[in-house]
Amino acid sequence: MDPRTPTGVNYPFETTDFHGMLYRRFGATGLQTSAIGLGTWKFGYPETGDGARTDEATALAIMDRAHALGVTFWDTANRYNNGTGNSERVIGRWFAANPDKRRDIVVATKVYGGMDGATPNHSGLSRLQIVEGVKASLARLGLPWVDVLWFHRFDEVTPVEESLEAVEDLVRQGLVHYLGVSQFSVANLEEYLGAAQKISRRVRVAAVQNRYDPIGGEQFPGVLDFCAAEGLAYVPFSPLAQGLLTDRYLDPAAVGAGDRLVDEGQQVSDRARATVRRVAALAQAWGHSTSELTLAHLLSLPGMGTQIPSSSTVAQLESNASAGRLTLTEAQAEEVSDAFAH
Repeated sequence: MDPRTPTGVNYPFETTDFHGMLYRRFGATGLQTSAIGLGTWKFGYPETGDGARTDEATALAIMDRAHALGVTFWDTANRYNNGTGNSERVIGRWFAANPDKRRDIVVATKVYGGMDGATPNHSGLSRLQIVEGVKASLARLGLPWVDVLWFHRFDEVTPVEESLEAVEDLVRQGLVHYLGVSQFSVANLEEYLGAAQKISRRVRVAAVQNRYDPIGGEQFPGVLDFCAAEGLAYVPFSPLAQGLLTDRYLDPAAVGAGDRLVDEGQQVSDRARATVRRVAALAQAWGHSTSELTLAHLLSLPGMGTQIPSSSTVAQLESNASAGRLTLTEAQAEEVSDAFAH
């Protein structure tokens, strides 16, 4: 909204939800994020051959509905869709049509992977790459700032201090508000937290985005426990195991071309299928979908932050969003944990 325009709206003094969606702390910061967010990995322009699965018109409809449901943590990356930046561009189209909603949405993007050029200086976490990468992302998004900047992976070469000092400068300029990291081990996190203590609280890692799902487990063992102990939010990518933990794959005979696991050539073990069937049986008995129950289970784990499942249709988004309003009883939580453990 335009702050110069008179209004008679009486906003709440403070609140813990938005459009019925509960929020949770983003690590040890004051930022609050919706329990269920939106992963935009496959938003793009499939007609260009960028590898996207969700075209602009569908993505815009998903984002419209996401806002209406309070799904306001939107996760993207400059590299998404073959390094084209198209996911960011699609999100930018939505904000161009909805400029009054900028403060409603927490936008998170990433820097590290090669973008906007092919020299060695177009990737990594050097000061040059971080600063220029953020500027390019802001241009694609059409935004004056991003709320969260993720380091897409650990840089074995660039001094940690150089990377963090670059973020400190971006925070001072108001271009970035919070720092997160992705695909980091416990050792990587310890190094970053130690360096941040010497630089500024503004560059203390607030969250970690590693791969995690209840069947495959953690990409880097021990990180979830570390997050719980150190006050970091664990934001898992692929929490639904690339769609396996949904009702879509319960009948193998109905699965074929066009389904993500098939298109990406993913093999599913008999053990994994049995786990999905156990969880699906519980979900059906309790009146939920498999994905809803899985996301609710993840949200109950210590250290867990916002969940960012991707959605390729509005219906998928609506199903995912309902998990943010689902609270498991202690007995139900135990049954779900047992189903995943066996």
